[in-house]
Amino acid sequence: MMNGLVERANVLIEALPYIRSFFGKTFVIKYGGNAMKDPELKKAVMLDVILLKYVGLNPVIVHGGGPEIDQLMKRLGKEPQFVGGHRVTDEETMEIVQMVLVGKVNQEIVSLINKFGGKAIGLSGKDGNLVIAKKRTRAIDVSGGNGSPKEVDLGFVGDVETVNTDAVRLLSNEGYIPVVSSVGVGLDGESYNINADAVAGALAAALKADKLIMLTDVEGIFEEPKDPETLISALQIDRAHKMIEEGKIDGGMIPKVEACIKALEAGVARTHIIDGRTMHSLLLEIFTDRGIGTMVVN
Repeated sequence: MMNGLVERANVLIEALPYIRSFFGKTFVIKYGGNAMKDPELKKAVMLDVILLKYVGLNPVIVHGGGPEIDQLMKRLGKEPQFVGGHRVTDEETMEIVQMVLVGKVNQEIVSLINKFGGKAIGLSGKDGNLVIAKKRTRAIDVSGGNGSPKEVDLGFVGDVETVNTDAVRLLSNEGYIPVVSSVGVGLDGESYNINADAVAGALAAALKADKLIMLTDVEGIFEEPKDPETLISALQIDRAHKMIEEGKIDGGMIPKVEACIKALEAGVARTHIIDGRTMHSLLLEIFTDRGIGTMVVN
């Protein structure tokens, strides 16, 4: 019995230098993957974020909700369409995106944090012009890598143009945990569907956050894809670019790594890609000597 109590005390002592070092710092956490689906993982993430707030850090959550969008579209008789991995977002789909991200997923996260003893307030990128977006016009290789990129109209799909952090800073300073959904607003007032990883990276950059943490469904980045034995603990930007070119970083991991690079280049101190399937992965990464996942570094 006493040994167990001493062990708990040792855990707190191990965390002390990290708590002291990170006190008052801002962490942007991209919340997604299985951590959003599994009830126990969901609870663990919310408790981790609440703990971060109570020990003096300023966590900010950014989330997407692709699977939930697909589910509602199918229920409404509308088949999701993708081109080169990008969701085609017509006017009707954009309404569904907002219903899911702003009206459902965001409010569920806020409710859970409040339920477990924190204070959260939900925001979309449209609130206070938090995320100003521009329509995505980039060319997309629709041939799976075997042809020339073509200009494809994805509809109301946007890229982050600017970020106005006033609302997020105000809420954090008043003791709240901001929860941001990845919907942006254009200069014309139109709503845009934006990749949540990109929003997290841009927000971390604008806030000059101390950390950007991406919760994913893998252990991190591997030197040899799908070989857990080749997990890279620290990945330099130059090497990350090369791995993307070589196809070792592909699919949904590309926007995560690109968001980390953008944040680092803007002055964010550390970026991390960690396995959100591990219980209390945030605390393990932030407050222990070991750390987990892959750290993308300058």
